[in-house]
Amino acid sequence: MAKASKANILIIDDEKNIIETLSSILDDEGYNVVTASSGENGLKMFSKHNPDIILLDIWMPHMDGLETLKQIRTKDKEISIIMISGHSNIDTAVQAIKLGAYDFLEKPLSLDKVLIIIKRALEKQNLEKENIALKNSISKHWEIIGESPKIIELQDKISMAAASQGRVIIYGESGSGKELVARALHNAGKRNDRDFIEVNCAAIPQELIESELFGHEKGSFTGAFETKKGKFELADGGTLFLDEIGDMTLTTQAKVLRIIETQEFQKVGGSKNIKVDIRIISATNKDLEEEIQKAQFREDLYFRLNVIPIYVPPLRERKDDIPLLVDYFLQNLARQYGQKKKNVSKSTLRALMEYDWPGNVRELKNTIERLMIMNPDEIIDVKEVQPVKAAKSDYTSFNTLRGAREQFERDFIIKKLQENSWNVSKTAEDLEIERSNLHRKIKSLGIETP
Repeated sequence: MAKASKANILIIDDEKNIIETLSSILDDEGYNVVTASSGENGLKMFSKHNPDIILLDIWMPHMDGLETLKQIRTKDKEISIIMISGHSNIDTAVQAIKLGAYDFLEKPLSLDKVLIIIKRALEKQNLEKENIALKNSISKHWEIIGESPKIIELQDKISMAAASQGRVIIYGESGSGKELVARALHNAGKRNDRDFIEVNCAAIPQELIESELFGHEKGSFTGAFETKKGKFELADGGTLFLDEIGDMTLTTQAKVLRIIETQEFQKVGGSKNIKVDIRIISATNKDLEEEIQKAQFREDLYFRLNVIPIYVPPLRERKDDIPLLVDYFLQNLARQYGQKKKNVSKSTLRALMEYDWPGNVRELKNTIERLMIMNPDEIIDVKEVQPVKAAKSDYTSFNTLRGAREQFERDFIIKKLQENSWNVSKTAEDLEIERSNLHRKIKSLGIETP
């Protein structure tokens, strides 16, 4: 039989033959074993050896197993403790489990069962460690980078808002990091162990958004081949992030308002009320008060959602953060592509800080990714950043009206595409032109889309 990994196991039992038998079999299986013959000595061995698993007898003189279990749990809430007893009863077993025991074994011990339970306990610990590592990795992925006064102020607001259950609207330009703020609110809040569900209201066709939000019953419309849960139901107990809330239709707005008021809804084509407990965080790059004046957004929904407003500053208002962001993107992209980290020259960094970044942090990230991929040298030289610097055009420098008009048209379309996260359909709608016409202009003007 293959040897097990070198996990540390502490045996606490006042019966010498039990300790000898368990020590012998566990040593043969490749475990590191330490022992104690009393609860008091067991606590000392626990502090000294930091075991992965504890086998703990219940019936011992002086300090019994249940008291020892309590003492260990005050110091370590995660370690797996397997209780052993020769005089077990259901009440004792239930009490041990309530105090935090992983499992319960009866004497005479089945050594096969002991090994199986130890193996399962170690697998559970490994899964928990992997889960923590994954959560830390995800948290780092959504980290807000910056030390400027505006970012410090933003982080203070996030901390205060996260402690409550109040609804939040996040305002800011496209690419400024509204989703990062939403995730930071969720991760720092009381619902961080539950799901964070995101809906981009601008990216979903209007005829499908109600199905996406509320779910649908099988056969409720053409193409509804099976029952589907909506985002509200999936977010139950957690956080629902409604991105680009300003693009939601008035009909859907009315239904969302009702859900906020009642915490209940029905699936499309359904008749059963589904009750949910969710925290709603919204985001928009629009002026909702202006949308209300234009009768494009419900005032009553605005008041319901706008309990805590948070503004995300554009990158041009916090240029001191650009060096930190550039370094962060270079590190993460190097790890992502399996390459050595590149650096930027002082003149390159100066050029990046002089640019206003209409596409905000998203545009900066895309630019750094392009520079890293397309530049073979370890140091990214300023000449590679010329396209970025040239983006701020002086239209009076053109000799002809046609040239100035084409450059303006190109810059204007790029800005609108960036504002709409490069969504061509939404940009065409904003520009009030046909989608096919916009595609032709993108091609003729040489605009490179992500």
